[in-house]
Amino acid sequence: MTSVAARDRRLADRAVRRVAFTAEELGDRVRALGTEISAAYRPEDRLLVIGLLKGSFIFLADLVREITIPLQVDFLVAASYGAGTTSSGDVRLLYDPSTSLAGRAVLIVEDIIDSGTTLKKLLPRLQARAPASLEVCALLHKRLGTDHLEPRWVGFNAPNEFLVGYGLDHAEDFRHLPYIASLE
Repeated sequence: MTSVAARDRRLADRAVRRVAFTAEELGDRVRALGTEISAAYRPEDRLLVIGLLKGSFIFLADLVREITIPLQVDFLVAASYGAGTTSSGDVRLLYDPSTSLAGRAVLIVEDIIDSGTTLKKLLPRLQARAPASLEVCALLHKRLGTDHLEPRWVGFNAPNEFLVGYGLDHAEDFRHLPYIASLE
């Protein structure tokens, strides 16, 4: 194992247990999602892509480069985890997009849906701003809740493990990994 690989596998005294999705798998799926999303919208839809920070930033950057129609990007910051490995259930909106949603096709880009609490709280707030359409693209979906939130686009069904990498973190560590892995 190279020194870089060793560093990636052990950071802040927490070790990566296994790689769930490789960089190659992620790249292939993001390209496919970009193609699907491009086919679903027309340039006149005025697509606005809103990334839920911080976890979606790498996925969002890769995804918008694969979408072939004109679009704008904004961000939303919501928090429900802190330093834990389970959602607190208390969703706090820390940054609200300043771009008007009225009459726009809005695509929310989320890194992972586990309980679905964050989106269940945010989607009604965004819908109240009168977008022409409001859809969700999630890179990962754990399908844990009894009231499943079904995004229009899902990259992968995810295992019920705490996942890090490709933007996902644990207490701000591991975001930089080019793959998605579970922690020990």
